[in-house]
Amino acid sequence: MSKIHVSTYVNGDAVEFLCEPGETLLDVLRDRLNLTGAKEGCGTGDCGACSVMLDGRLVASCLVLGAEVEGSAVETVEGIATDDALHPVQKKLLEHAALQCGICTPGIVVAAKALLEKNADPSEEEVRYWLAGNLCRCTGYDKIIRAVLDAAAEMRGVSA
Repeated sequence: MSKIHVSTYVNGDAVEFLCEPGETLLDVLRDRLNLTGAKEGCGTGDCGACSVMLDGRLVASCLVLGAEVEGSAVETVEGIATDDALHPVQKKLLEHAALQCGICTPGIVVAAKALLEKNADPSEEEVRYWLAGNLCRCTGYDKIIRAVLDAAAEMRGVSA
């Protein structure tokens, strides 16, 4: 089969690539666009390590075909920090020592940012629910949840 030409936007930039019809968005991001932040943890959409935003929706990039993103807007973890400044979620994950091996980190950052864009003042239960699709084998989640709540407070201008 011939490759498919795709024109899309990734982290605000117009990009074009050729991909195989069955190639996943995750593989396109990593192998064709050199955006290696999203990780393949499971390949079945169960772990959240490959989470990206697709047209404002949180998706597992291992379950989306690269050809499906024609004309869409994709946001990866690489597009979250701006002008060498970390996003509050990234900063708070570091401050709370909520990171260890790093496999889950990109997906958690993308998912947490998506949550805080939809709900600026989530409860602990809402954060846990929203991040339930992101598996972490290292931290036990408590530091991650505290970091997201602290980022939410900072983004609202409130001391946590």
